[in-house]
Amino acid sequence: MRASKAIAATVAAVGSILLAAGCGSSSSSSSSSAAAAGGSSAAAGGSGSAGAANWATCTSVAACGGMSALVAAAKSEGHLNVITLPADWANYGTIMKDFTAKYGIQITDENPDGTSQDELNAIQQTKGQSRAPDVVDVGTAFAAKGQTAGDWADYEVATWSDIPASQKDPNGAYYADYGGYVAIGYDSSRVKTPPTSFKSLLTGPYKNMVALNGNPTQAGAAFAGVYAAALANGGSFSDIAPGVSYFKQLKQAGNFVPVTGSASTMESGQTPILIWWDYLLASEVGASYKNLKIVIPSDARYAAYYDQAVSKYAPDPAAARLWEEYLYSAEGQNLWLEGGTRPVELPSLVAAGTEDKTAYATLPAVPAGGVTFPSITQQNAAESVVSQQWPSVLS
Repeated sequence: MRASKAIAATVAAVGSILLAAGCGSSSSSSSSSAAAAGGSSAAAGGSGSAGAANWATCTSVAACGGMSALVAAAKSEGHLNVITLPADWANYGTIMKDFTAKYGIQITDENPDGTSQDELNAIQQTKGQSRAPDVVDVGTAFAAKGQTAGDWADYEVATWSDIPASQKDPNGAYYADYGGYVAIGYDSSRVKTPPTSFKSLLTGPYKNMVALNGNPTQAGAAFAGVYAAALANGGSFSDIAPGVSYFKQLKQAGNFVPVTGSASTMESGQTPILIWWDYLLASEVGASYKNLKIVIPSDARYAAYYDQAVSKYAPDPAAARLWEEYLYSAEGQNLWLEGGTRPVELPSLVAAGTEDKTAYATLPAVPAGGVTFPSITQQNAAESVVSQQWPSVLS
């Protein structure tokens, strides 16, 4: 499942910018409509149009004739291959549908519930094939891994300056797209004392109520929940052990339910309180369950994000670049915002007054203070600690 996607989705320091990564999706969405065989350009390197531009090597739309030329080339290709995009994840179902409606370009979404590693594997295994992924949406550690392997084509979207420098590769190999915060979701019809913090979950009247969205040794969002708990209990990015100790105490208090929490377990009453990414709580629980309330814990602000990259081997190089332009336009950024995420260009949208104000108003309030992020080295070390110590929570 895409749940594994963020277990190594690391983040770079970005000061107070509000971002996110996440996982633990239990969705089983199907592929978008696929084009007929031969609908995509035959091989990366073709321009996809009669013009002189070689879109497979274009590093910006301005360098290859502008948006009109890009749109024409992408329409000539007529197809886009994406991978691992569940329809109910970050509003991708609507984003794909709207992209196709706007440009007439059909999308195939391969392996919607896969992982970031599945995406990298597909890049390597399908080189030269018309079904190869054109673009990816991966955790930062995987974006860096793909860059090391030479898998990405450098490309700077037209709104490049609106993406903070700390959230993008300086050459355009990959760049942050959307994210969110570890949050506490609760069923207001069953939970009469609203939780506000990790501490409150330990001391409040929450017997057999609290769950993570999976095992933190396997599910990225669950791992993030442990990291957030560590920050709330005297730990740090270099010391996740207090987070493990916290869940051990939560279980000893009778509050922690060691099952995989989901929309169904919350609605059934098995886990009325679920620690998960705020945008997945909103899209996978709140979309169908109106009793859901979401709060960012007051004692821990833990955020992360995903990254976009264009495959160097994209069979539809113009469509790949048009997809990125669409995602990083005000239209695309607002579609992510409507999915409950915090798109990377949100500060610029707000400054310009172009944000979807209704969607923006529904984002959970974030406690005052900036946000910092663990390094890849710190996160890898933390994963090792959790792998070693988590069995003690369940014993």
